[in-house]
Amino acid sequence: MPEATDSELMGKLVSLCKRRGFIFQSSEIYGGINGFWDYGPLGVELKRNVKEYWWRCMTREREDVVELDASIILHPQVWAASGHTSTFSDPMVDCKKCQGRFRADQLEEEACLEKPSKSVAACDAEKTEPRAFNLMFKTWLGPVESEENAAWLRPETAQAIFAQFKNVLDVSRQKLPFGICQIGKAFRNEINPRNYTFRSREFEQMELEYFIKPDAVSAAGEPSSEGEGEAQSRPEDWGWKEWHRYWVDQRMAWYRNIGLPEQQLKLHWQTGDELAHYAQATVDIMYRFPFGWQELEGIAARGDFDLRQHQQHSGKSLEFFDADTRQKYLPQVIEPSAGVDRLVLALLCQAYGEEMIPNAQGKPERRIVMKFHPRMAPCKVGVFPLNKNRPPLVAKAKAIHDRLKDRYLTAFDLTGSIGKRYARHDEIGTPFGVTVDFDTVGDGESDHLKDTVTVRDRDTTQQTRVPIAELESWLAEKLA
Repeated sequence: MPEATDSELMGKLVSLCKRRGFIFQSSEIYGGINGFWDYGPLGVELKRNVKEYWWRCMTREREDVVELDASIILHPQVWAASGHTSTFSDPMVDCKKCQGRFRADQLEEEACLEKPSKSVAACDAEKTEPRAFNLMFKTWLGPVESEENAAWLRPETAQAIFAQFKNVLDVSRQKLPFGICQIGKAFRNEINPRNYTFRSREFEQMELEYFIKPDAVSAAGEPSSEGEGEAQSRPEDWGWKEWHRYWVDQRMAWYRNIGLPEQQLKLHWQTGDELAHYAQATVDIMYRFPFGWQELEGIAARGDFDLRQHQQHSGKSLEFFDADTRQKYLPQVIEPSAGVDRLVLALLCQAYGEEMIPNAQGKPERRIVMKFHPRMAPCKVGVFPLNKNRPPLVAKAKAIHDRLKDRYLTAFDLTGSIGKRYARHDEIGTPFGVTVDFDTVGDGESDHLKDTVTVRDRDTTQQTRVPIAELESWLAEKLA
């Protein structure tokens, strides 16, 4: 079968996501609203699996990271201290002919509204001079819409962590190095939301702020060079470069563990004008989407910029007291920050496939299959009675479903032929289908198959006979 072009692949994926209940356009019955998306039943589960696995790896499996869940609206001075009210903007231009608005730094990439075959840059219509457009959503606190009551929806989750640093430190009794993480919504009034859910106006972030000793009080000596391998010194002696590299390696390994292969990922070390003014170094983890290489996560060495800014603006000390050295200082920060929605889109793109397999008559038939890593698959197991009109089969299948559903998201499906049910679950990415047939209940020709079921593997379509008594342990090993 010839491979689909990138635009065709995205079109097919978007269609599948709506048809199978992964993602819907927000407010679709009213024509939709650009830059906002709703997650359907399967999309919710996929997104939950992403967040829960990140949370488990960041908190449950580590003793040096604690949690925070901060409010979406913060004191306006938080954003003044962080620089968002004055510098958080994109350059915007208007086309005087079509009235379209575009980011000035993306005119080569944006399609002209009147002639989509041309880029905005290639269109000769007159355009305004670039001007700064602040990306924060403004709102008001209380009943009066006045500048004194102005506030903003947070454009990132990080600043709340810095503002609460001292409170969390005091109650968690952590020593450096340690981290504070949270998952939460953020909002940016993007000029041109695009590429499906990749660039949206409402999105979710998974962020860690990892606080470390400044190099000046570390015993590490000279930090290692950018991009070198694992540091050879003890972690407690590492400087910011060692810790930065450590988190780059940790995060790359995490992406591989959820089914994004090495060849689809790459690191981009920011240089020159790409670097934020406060950053000592930033590495972007990039994924090859059908629309090109794009960032999934940034790992930034932010120095002590944020804590210093909040200390100066609030007048409250945010210094860490090191009981071992009897010193007080502002920690430096390494920040791995990932986008949940971008990652969900990457998993959808990676999973989508089309194959030719033989049907029941042995003829080649196209199937669409979502090959999610078992950890990420929304539905883990489908349970099917071979014939819905045979009560013993239905009862046995229902009993198996009831046992499994306490452990996994499990679907009990008895509608349509068994082939159609397999195809339906291939499209939603269910790793295993469990079929209860006549042999299972002792009505078949093989007595030794009684109390066994057929388990079909989504990826290979191979079928294995498994005793019901061993089914839970068999699945647990495959779905780990």
